[in-house]
Amino acid sequence: MSVLPFDQRDGFIWMNGALVEWKDAKLHVLSHGLHYGSCVFEGERAYGGRIFKSREHSERLKKSAELLDFEIPYTVEELDAAKDLVVAKNGLTNCYVRPVAWRGSEMMAISAQHATINVAIAVWDWPSMFDIATKMKGIRLDIAEYRRPDPACAPCASKAAGLYMICTISKHRAERRGYADAMMLDWQGRVAECTGANILFVKDGEIHTPIADCFLNGITRQTVIGLAKANGIKVNERRIMPEELEGFDECFICGTGAEVTPVSEIGPYRFTPGAISRTLIEAYTREVEPTEDAVSADISL
Repeated sequence: MSVLPFDQRDGFIWMNGALVEWKDAKLHVLSHGLHYGSCVFEGERAYGGRIFKSREHSERLKKSAELLDFEIPYTVEELDAAKDLVVAKNGLTNCYVRPVAWRGSEMMAISAQHATINVAIAVWDWPSMFDIATKMKGIRLDIAEYRRPDPACAPCASKAAGLYMICTISKHRAERRGYADAMMLDWQGRVAECTGANILFVKDGEIHTPIADCFLNGITRQTVIGLAKANGIKVNERRIMPEELEGFDECFICGTGAEVTPVSEIGPYRFTPGAISRTLIEAYTREVEPTEDAVSADISL
């Protein structure tokens, strides 16, 4: 399948406080963020022209930067406004939103205290897939070789670009083997997450999901847990060992890109997408869809 390269698209990107033509949004090859991983980002989604939980994502972006010892030179409110501007300027309704911040090219060494902090926001069309019949077939996951690192060895609460290196390696391996993604274990061999989404299991009508202490406590994860509780479903956040997987009835992943997606297979383990997966797909769909009042407010602006 031919995909238009991301540096050759049309539209506008917000970069360091101004809208620029898409193809002009560039950085130098000696940018610190490229060489030393001093880069953080967010993955967000707009539905009906409104970015879901925009403020929470902006707050996390700033916190991620702080954990990497730099400060994003914009307030949460300024970031939210910039994201809305880029979505509107590009004329998109259902789209992916990618804010990213990185150290620039003023210093090229491990130390980079005086490097400029650059911020950019790009958006691109990404329709939501809420076809329940298709989703309920479930996806197949491999089990990754690489593990999430000990939180004493990496800033695991930061959505830092460098932490995704092993995710790319693991997803490539999974796709070569015919899987959609891979489930990763933590540094102690316990179930952690997938390469870009959190994972949850169902047993006897209750949800079981790993404690998010060596990987991101995803905003979608928090949303889904809240929706489960609102629907009377008990949620157990606990340590889960791989051998427990054979005892679970259902499994699903969640994230900005995945939304809520059931899983039918993880390596040798099999699951049957069922009532709880369906309930949460439907609940999440209702949660992210803009209300008529919200759309009317946007029009009045």
